[in-house]
Amino acid sequence: RARPSSRSLQFSPPPASPRPQILNPSESGAEARLAATMPSAAAGPAEVALAPPAKAAALPFAGISPDLYPTEDDLPYEEEILREPFKLKGWWRYLVARAAAPFAKRAVIYERALKALPGSYKLWHAYLRERLDHVRPHPISHPAYASLNNTFERALATMHKMPRVWVLYLTSLLDQRLLTRGRRNFDRALRALPVTQHDRIWPLYLRLASLPACPVETSFRVFRRYLQFDPSHAEDFIEFLVSAERWQEAADRLASVLNDDGFRSVKGKTRHQLWLELCDILTKHADEVAGLKVDAILRGGIRKFTDEVGKLWTSLADYYVRRTLYEKARDVFEEGVSSVMTVQEFSVVFEAYTQFEQSMLAAKLEAAEEDGAAGSDEGEKGSKKNKVEKLEKELAACWLNDEDDTDLRLARFERLLDRRPELLSSVLLRQNPHNVEEWHRRVKLFDKDPAKQVATYVEAVKTVDPMKAVGKPHTLWVAFAKMYEKHNRLDSAEDIFKKATQVNYKAVDHLATIWCEWAEMELRNQHFDKAIELMRLATAEPSVEVKRRGIIYFVQLC
Repeated sequence: RARPSSRSLQFSPPPASPRPQILNPSESGAEARLAATMPSAAAGPAEVALAPPAKAAALPFAGISPDLYPTEDDLPYEEEILREPFKLKGWWRYLVARAAAPFAKRAVIYERALKALPGSYKLWHAYLRERLDHVRPHPISHPAYASLNNTFERALATMHKMPRVWVLYLTSLLDQRLLTRGRRNFDRALRALPVTQHDRIWPLYLRLASLPACPVETSFRVFRRYLQFDPSHAEDFIEFLVSAERWQEAADRLASVLNDDGFRSVKGKTRHQLWLELCDILTKHADEVAGLKVDAILRGGIRKFTDEVGKLWTSLADYYVRRTLYEKARDVFEEGVSSVMTVQEFSVVFEAYTQFEQSMLAAKLEAAEEDGAAGSDEGEKGSKKNKVEKLEKELAACWLNDEDDTDLRLARFERLLDRRPELLSSVLLRQNPHNVEEWHRRVKLFDKDPAKQVATYVEAVKTVDPMKAVGKPHTLWVAFAKMYEKHNRLDSAEDIFKKATQVNYKAVDHLATIWCEWAEMELRNQHFDKAIELMRLATAEPSVEVKRRGIIYFVQLC
């Protein structure tokens, strides 16, 4: 057998595999590419020449400015995150150490950290806050805002259960005035978060609904959904409806709030203020509100609230005026001035009443002037009327068909002004019907009308209770009798004095004055015998019945 040559027994060593190269972050881009492709000495120089340059695109820092690469000062932090890339502590130390670095460099660190830890709320929150601070000096049309919104969307892929992230995102969308995108993201936030955290989203959602550029229908639906979450904020919805001139919905909401006895205003409004708001809507927009019994609502408020009743009466009258029911409005004004209890309320109603009558008179005068001008124009044209038309004109000119009630309206206005002292006296007497002096002043108002004076005295002596009277009640009887004496009605005057002596006065002096005045009246008319008889009756011992009534009264006083 042939033996192999010694030369063939020499084995060449296998080629050494290239050592893995670790990139040094401090190297420049060219040096990094060279180190990555550098083979060992055993690999031969041919491998260096065959290394394709296209592999540079797979480098971690490809496409990033060299100014953003890690420096030698970053080596300790880079080594720490290389050893433990999934621990937050190393990344956070790196970010704290580079707090003074430009935002672009910190953004690279944030992106690397979030790629390793996409579920870290601390990193996402800090990153988003820095991006917000970075874009704040720019106008909302700057491309940085689009990048910011994209970052928020990436964050919400894992942070959709974090309300603070939603609040930052939605606030940014509000500042950018992206209404449609904002509305959709608000709905996303309400779906993603539990109901217990919706109170952090709804205030921002209401801000979106209150923007001038937001459509009214969208705002209406947003507020209506909000009331399902928190019904106590119905006043905010009502204010929106008023600002949007949705009078029907505003009136319905106010009526439902007032019908709810358990409603408490979060803005500190009283039920009376809510009533006044409802009255303003019903009266000023009567043609746009339907389905509510305005008369019953306002009268219910008048009965329930004693403050500012005059304003409610004028609101009710104004409602009928706007509905062109002028006679009904006049009846309401009359009812108001005859039922208010204070002078202030009377002044409010009476002033509105006078303005109403004055406006009615002015409108009629203006219409009459226009008709007169039209008639003169027809006369100038010289149009001829046939007999039938003349007959119809004569019939229309009859006083039964006369539509010109200017004189009637003028008389009503003057009559109203003349009645003011009488109406004001009635208000004072409704406050205290036992005020004797006010009854005397009321009688003086009718100096030229004896019939009204008699009626006033009769009402006064029937109304005033001597035990509750403010003043001297016997003076009413004396003045009543003297009025008959002045008109030579002595028999009627004697009847008045006779009835006056049967009244239980609070003091004996009052009764004594009645007897003395009666006697003096007889003396003035030369009836001396009657005067003496009256004095004898006045000084006689009272009967048992009178004594008994006096004892009972004395016991009641004690």
